[in-house]
Amino acid sequence: MSVESDFQRQAIVTHVAQQLAGPARAITGFQELVTEHARDLGLDEVMPDLERVGAAAQQLNVLIDRLIAGRANFPKRAGIESEAKLRHDLRTPLNAIIGYSEMILEEAEDLNHHALADDVRVMLAASEELLAHIDAIAGISRNGGIENLQVADRARIDAAGLEQTLNRTESDAHAASGGRILVVDDIGSNRDLLSRRLQRAGHWVVTAATGLSALERLGEQVFDLVLLDVLMPDMNGIELLLRLRADRRWQRIPVIMISGLNEVDAVARCIEAGADDYLPKPFNPVLLHARINSTLEKKRWLDREHNYLRRIEAEKRRADSLLRAILPGQIVARLQKGEQIIADRFEDVTILFADIVGFSPIAARLPASDLVKRLGAMFSLFDELAEAHAVEKIKTIGDAYMAACGVPEPAQDHADRIVALGQAMLAALKEQPSSPDSFRLRIGVHTGPVIAGLIGRSRFVYDVWGETVNVASRLESQGVADRLQISEATRRVLRSSRALEPRSVNLKGVGPVEAYLVRD
Repeated sequence: MSVESDFQRQAIVTHVAQQLAGPARAITGFQELVTEHARDLGLDEVMPDLERVGAAAQQLNVLIDRLIAGRANFPKRAGIESEAKLRHDLRTPLNAIIGYSEMILEEAEDLNHHALADDVRVMLAASEELLAHIDAIAGISRNGGIENLQVADRARIDAAGLEQTLNRTESDAHAASGGRILVVDDIGSNRDLLSRRLQRAGHWVVTAATGLSALERLGEQVFDLVLLDVLMPDMNGIELLLRLRADRRWQRIPVIMISGLNEVDAVARCIEAGADDYLPKPFNPVLLHARINSTLEKKRWLDREHNYLRRIEAEKRRADSLLRAILPGQIVARLQKGEQIIADRFEDVTILFADIVGFSPIAARLPASDLVKRLGAMFSLFDELAEAHAVEKIKTIGDAYMAACGVPEPAQDHADRIVALGQAMLAALKEQPSSPDSFRLRIGVHTGPVIAGLIGRSRFVYDVWGETVNVASRLESQGVADRLQISEATRRVLRSSRALEPRSVNLKGVGPVEAYLVRD
């Protein structure tokens, strides 16, 4: 046999009282509706009975409000007399409601006012529902305690379980790690009392007597929570709260307002200004600790979320940076917008191919690490030059370097940019120390239409295709070491004057074509 505690007993009293509240409120509401309807119909003869129903409903609601507020007296070991009084107190107004409502219902049915009759039936149904709970409430006062409650009512609340949960929650709250709290109050005794209570609860506390000193403390140290008084002489709490919410350094610090102002307008203004909670003075210590622990835990979760979002954003920036190192910026933007297939035709594009002369013998002589290091340094230099001349690097193919201008963004001076890039590449290699294994380039350039697009899924490649690409490659292979060779098509679209040496070359698959070596 279980023994109920005072808490469990009061919990069940409150629960059953709340079960009464719904039907009781319904009786009051429908009594008002029926009264309005009867008045509209001119049924003066039922008005006195309706007023009696209203008075009884008011009496019933007052009793139920007392039950819910916990002000009703239910002795733990009450006798038959207490139980009888409890039944009487609840049944007296309820019987009056039922009796007068039945007379009103008969009158409404006799006059064929069906809508009025239906509303009265709702009042009667609510009254019957209330009657079903009276025995349960009375049972609390019996010697058997909670065990004597009706099963239907006991099944709706586990008071013992609720008490255990609250006890666990309280112990867990005390076990939680303390926070760094700033207490702002112009009254010294208030600051001292709050500090002592918070320090005993395991928090680290700093105090400030004014709003200005609070701002100084915030500028010097990091806090998890601010307890802020509303009424202060130099700067009131709401003004300070607005300052905190407007400053990026402090806008994420939770703030609990503590004040003797209990008016709803004051509470609402604090919440609107960004306060996380509001406690009236004199504060309840248990409630204060509960609100503080809840707010600190919420901040810890928000801090975790903020850190996760920062990490995600950093990873996103890193991924974007890597993607932009591989693909043109315009193509990256189109991918991020959700384009699945990226392919375009460009009519005026200039293509450059650069290849190392005699690369195979050099590769055979050099150690692998030295060869890769030298290729990496050369291609990195070419990448910098391409960026400086606003030319798009397409790819490296072994010891060859390919670039294009006019893709993915059209450019009027595409040929001039490519020729300038080729000359800069040759000049950069000439500045390198000379040795038997020095790299020397042949460069070929051609202008015309191309298809450009993105291929691959796991490894993206932005590439260009077409006859223009093939001709540029063959111009390179039929070129001269340390020289830049361009086609007639490129010469025609050059905007700047260049010193050129005309020559004829025989390109595989194309035949004899006019070409030009660009002088330094």
